Amino acid sequence: MIFRIIAAIGLLAAFLVAPTAARADWYEASSDHFVIYADDKERDIRRFAENLERYHSAMAYVTGRNFEKPSPSNRVVIFVVGDQRDVRKLAGTDDRALAGFYIPRAGGSLAFVQDIRNKNGYPHFSTIVLLHEYAHHFLISSSRFAMPRWMSEGAAEFFASAGFEKDGSVLVGRPAVHRGAELAYAEEVSIRELLDPEQYEARKGKRYDAFYGRSWLLYHYLTFEKERAGQATNYWLEVLNGTPPIEAGEKVFGDLDTLEKELDAYVRQRRMFTFNLTPEKLSAGEVAIRKLPEGEAEVMPLRMRSQRGVTAEQAAELLVEIRAVAARYPDDAGVLAALSEAEYDAGNDAEAIAAADRAIAIDPARTNPYVQKGYALFRMAADADDRDAAYQRAMQPFTELNGRENNHPLPLIYFYRSFVERGEEPPENARHALERAAQLAPFDKGLWFNVAMMQMGEGKIALAKIALQPIANDPHGGEGSDRAKELIALLGRMEEGTRVSGRDAMLAQGVAQVAVSGDPGEEPEAEEDEGEDEPEQD
Repeated sequence: MIFRIIAAIGLLAAFLVAPTAARADWYEASSDHFVIYADDKERDIRRFAENLERYHSAMAYVTGRNFEKPSPSNRVVIFVVGDQRDVRKLAGTDDRALAGFYIPRAGGSLAFVQDIRNKNGYPHFSTIVLLHEYAHHFLISSSRFAMPRWMSEGAAEFFASAGFEKDGSVLVGRPAVHRGAELAYAEEVSIRELLDPEQYEARKGKRYDAFYGRSWLLYHYLTFEKERAGQATNYWLEVLNGTPPIEAGEKVFGDLDTLEKELDAYVRQRRMFTFNLTPEKLSAGEVAIRKLPEGEAEVMPLRMRSQRGVTAEQAAELLVEIRAVAARYPDDAGVLAALSEAEYDAGNDAEAIAAADRAIAIDPARTNPYVQKGYALFRMAADADDRDAAYQRAMQPFTELNGRENNHPLPLIYFYRSFVERGEEPPENARHALERAAQLAPFDKGLWFNVAMMQMGEGKIALAKIALQPIANDPHGGEGSDRAKELIALLGRMEEGTRVSGRDAMLAQGVAQVAVSGDPGEEPEAEEDEGEDEPEQD
């Protein structure tokens, strides 16, 4: 989700224009939930990784939620890009408000952030951006029930202002100082507009408004106000059960004008409650630090551009640069892995396979070469004379990857695709594989869309509706949300056991076909419909 700097830019200017430190060596920091790449000091990267793990632990403690430890390749990969201009350049935009972005997808969600700025107390704004996005990632990964938009953004803001103390404590629920100017000066958003997306969109103008600040305020108030304990959860349940948002608000919160006055008084308080989570309540886990060898370090800026997503023209340009690095470092597995991906993106399947094989021979523990080889073989299989044999060969690298990392979602996805792309009915274990992949990557909306299509074909109407519901209730709306709502309405007119082709259903509703998630190598803007590589707008 692209995070936009608020009206409080003046308060943050001193940070955003601070001089950048001299570049250091590139390091990889690996922990239970994150992989971080940064050219910074080793101790700063370690501290950054430990703080992120404490943050994850703090969210689990406060929410009472947790989720299965991700497989290594399904962790959030964080690329520390540089300053704000570097972030904008990588995103391909001149938007001066862009502060960082996040791409959720099966097999490796990506976050692109500014330079590491470890601080005790209130976090630097560039850290707030990352914490906000990871809060969304955590909440989506730990529940299949979509929050109303105000609650989703309010929760992300609630956690994003977390403070990391010297003794290892984490402060959660601190006042969102970075929203101060917004709450004071931006266009007001009433409680009814906050609760009801239709009312909000109907009056929303071009001026920046206080939606995020008021969302934080309501979430914070409902969290700490004893007389309203449990109301946020009850409201959420009402909305999930189909109660219109304003009706749900009046049922749970009582008189909405009274609630609005309480919020106005609450924001003027000099002090607010905060969760102070001491070290014994948290777990940072182990952080492994690896200094990148010279070749892998040199190719890292090119790898970031590649994995962010490229057009065909960009892929051709990038390939020239990566080939040049590979010529200087022909035995560096990290360089060869990047070369394999660049060759695939440029449409050179044989070359992609050759580079992947060389990378695997040098370092068989690296996962991306198996993925790129599998992608290339699948693309070649589509035009093969003996398609059965070709798809069996295409599955080989994914099978090897599955043997190394059993819960990597991509082998499961491509096992299912190996039947679909041949025009064959996927057997039961392939259907289960697709469902398992979606469970491992609940944040990948395109993948869940395809699970729903499969379940519709099986006559599992109730399960298909469940799969589509979080997409339909996406607080950011959009085309994918509209399509999911249309399909849910269609399924509501069908009896359980009715088999319907996903393609036929979408054509009947005027909905375009959505491809199976997991395809790499294209510019994210061109893949908005799939919901896998598009940085979501915040």
